[in-house]
Amino acid sequence: MDKGRLATDRGSTLVEALIATLILTTGLLTMAELVRVATATNLVARNGTLAGILAEQKIEQLLSESPSGGTGLQSSPGSLRQNTAGFVDHLDGGGRIVGRDVQPPPFAVYTRRWSIEPTPTTTGPAVLIQVLVTSIRNRGRADQGAVTRLPGEARLVTLKVRKPR
Repeated sequence: MDKGRLATDRGSTLVEALIATLILTTGLLTMAELVRVATATNLVARNGTLAGILAEQKIEQLLSESPSGGTGLQSSPGSLRQNTAGFVDHLDGGGRIVGRDVQPPPFAVYTRRWSIEPTPTTTGPAVLIQVLVTSIRNRGRADQGAVTRLPGEARLVTLKVRKPR
């Protein structure tokens, strides 16, 4: 037998096998982390989309309640920073209203607050409508001072102006 041929037929060494295993393990761990990040990002995007839909539904409801001759909307006594009776809904994960009190029920997932403020204009009465949909959790500093939109939340603003005659 030829000694040169025998040396090449032996196959992989232990060091080569360990390096191949290390490369494969690194690739698998990287893929697992990528799947985890993608799942978390998808969840935040889903929550933000649903919050936006819930905010848009409330704005449409408020605009449809106003009579055609004026704004017809009652001004809110509070702001978006806190739950105000008559200006808050608590919703489940599917967007169904599960409470309207200041305190959310234990199975509520979202809080939807809205404010209606009169705005002086030259064309007639107008109101500024704001809707904020947040998930029920500790919002930290977001409820102190100016209302800040956090990831997974939605804030929509519109202006309702009486049509000139």
